[in-house]
Amino acid sequence: MGYIEDLRVLVGNQPLILVRPSIVILNKEGHILLVQYQNRSWGIPGGLMELGESVEESARREVREEIGLEIKKLELIGVLSGKEWFTRLKNGHEYYNVIIGYLCTDYEGEIMPDMEEVIHAAFFDWDEIPEHTPPMIKSQLAEIAVKVKQQATAHVLV
Repeated sequence: MGYIEDLRVLVGNQPLILVRPSIVILNKEGHILLVQYQNRSWGIPGGLMELGESVEESARREVREEIGLEIKKLELIGVLSGKEWFTRLKNGHEYYNVIIGYLCTDYEGEIMPDMEEVIHAAFFDWDEIPEHTPPMIKSQLAEIAVKVKQQATAHVLV
């Protein structure tokens, strides 16, 4: 069992605070990689941190396990937290996410969903985000798109 499963044995369904690193992965064309989960919703690759890991190690592990990519360079783009990031799972478990977002354009490998958590992964144009992407994530993607475009413009001007 992992850290979170061990905690659940002790606290049951009581709300927890969990750290979830997420990585905005861009290809050379500037398209964003999204993953589709078992429940058919789309999101940004990432997962929950385990004991003893750094946030960056956790982010890399989750991407490697879920979609088979090796993440190289990471750039911190922001931290999200608060009541709007509360999650209640079908099994009754509740938690508040502390989402630590990274940007990655340096990766290698072939996209291979694990078919356990992630059933599909693909790159999308920022204006063509899939329909089954939760509104909170769509909102964050819109904000990230602005930051990414500003960074790209700044690099061209330098």
